[in-house]
Amino acid sequence: MALTVTFLNSAYLHGRCCRHKVLHPLLGPLLSNSVSKLYSSYRRPGSQPEKKPSWQNIDFSFKKGIDVLKTQLSMLKKETKDYLIGPGGHPFSQYLLEQTRVLWEFRSQEDLNKWVISSDVEIGGKSEVHLKLGRNNQAALLYGTLNTEVPRDGETKYSGYCSMRAKPPVGSFARKKYYDWSNFNSLYLRVRGDGRPWMVNIYTDPYFSHQKDDLYNYFMFTRGGPYWEEIKIPFSKFFLSSRGRVQDDQHPIWLDKISTLGFTIGDKVDGPFQLEIDFIGLLNDRAHTEEFAYETYEKNPRA
Repeated sequence: MALTVTFLNSAYLHGRCCRHKVLHPLLGPLLSNSVSKLYSSYRRPGSQPEKKPSWQNIDFSFKKGIDVLKTQLSMLKKETKDYLIGPGGHPFSQYLLEQTRVLWEFRSQEDLNKWVISSDVEIGGKSEVHLKLGRNNQAALLYGTLNTEVPRDGETKYSGYCSMRAKPPVGSFARKKYYDWSNFNSLYLRVRGDGRPWMVNIYTDPYFSHQKDDLYNYFMFTRGGPYWEEIKIPFSKFFLSSRGRVQDDQHPIWLDKISTLGFTIGDKVDGPFQLEIDFIGLLNDRAHTEEFAYETYEKNPRA
């Protein structure tokens, strides 16, 4: 009897969790407070419990829900149309001949809104980072101050980083999407730095991985000065970082499962920094034939 009750309870909780994941993209716009609060019992230590149930705080807005539903259906219609035309909404013949593509350029606040910034403040650090449009609204200016002082929490051992990361693509009805860069072999950027090194990060979600995202890195060394610098980074140069686990293999990037891209500074040097980015694009360099720049090996080589 006890086993039956336990099974029914687990089935109910699993079903409720699944319904929440499916309905949240649809019901979320209807509610001023997130539906997820109904499924969370976490309360900050020392805070007073709520006097009334969380469901009484829900403010239904059917008009907003209808508007969002129309928007999502419009996005679904466009996605279906692009899928029928060809990869990325382009005819297949044009897709095969494509040699360059601009992914991000920074000309307005709307372009900046596609990115998020973060720093060690999230773990108690003191670094500062800001993102704004550059001179004449022709570039993104990422600037701030790096501070390597370690928080006195008894746990953190290292500090001093700032980053800028593109928001991952999202399809209609909050579906997770990916970038497909398999038609290109290099990342192409036009930047102007202050001489400090930056780490270019590419996040992927491959078919076979025990991690949510694999992280690939490349160190970009800016030269500083008043002149713009055009940098071409072959994808074969990116190496897989550990992401908190033992690294036992090296393999190239899954270019058809790109989650997002970002930049990080953490060179352990206190002081101000800045990086201007004109655009970020892709390049298919026919002269570059290298598939992977690092040594690969088999886990269980045959005798």
